[in-house]
Amino acid sequence: MDLHTVLVVTKDTKISSLINAMLIAPLFETQIVSDFNEARRLCGERNFNIVIVDFAEGEGTDFAIDISDSLSTILLLTPTQFFEQISYKVEGYGILTITSPFDQFYFYNMIKVAIAVQYKVQVLSSQTTKLKVKMEEIRVVNRAKMLLMQNLNMSETDAHHYLEKEAMDRCIKRTAVAEQIIATYG
Repeated sequence: MDLHTVLVVTKDTKISSLINAMLIAPLFETQIVSDFNEARRLCGERNFNIVIVDFAEGEGTDFAIDISDSLSTILLLTPTQFFEQISYKVEGYGILTITSPFDQFYFYNMIKVAIAVQYKVQVLSSQTTKLKVKMEEIRVVNRAKMLLMQNLNMSETDAHHYLEKEAMDRCIKRTAVAEQIIATYG
């Protein structure tokens, strides 16, 4: 069972106590703040799986958009009369909207959606990190091959084989050999 970290940003004590009663340990670690500046600071210090934001006369919408580039799944509690307008405005930022006041069953189902989205975000983030590492390795190896070609008059094939053989003979990664070549010739 995974622990889901949740930040709730609302000035409405009725909303905060209702959410706090629904999102209980050991499944949820919930932190409630009423100040948007404090919420910004917290979001800068750590990643929350889910951030639930109250509309708060529009201040909540601005805050949700501000933090939308984080890895958090954001749920924006929106008054019914503004729901269409606000959800249209924020959906491009990947923000989910919920009408407020909300039905508990509906709210809990949206939390389950947020958890599912969070799993997808984590998988995609992990894949992105792996791709960035792989691209950096390719860049380093290609730079080393270019330096071998320039300084030792090797063909690209010879430079490639040299890197592979050195890595195998010395039982180190190809990137480690490449970095040594860059340090020597770069």
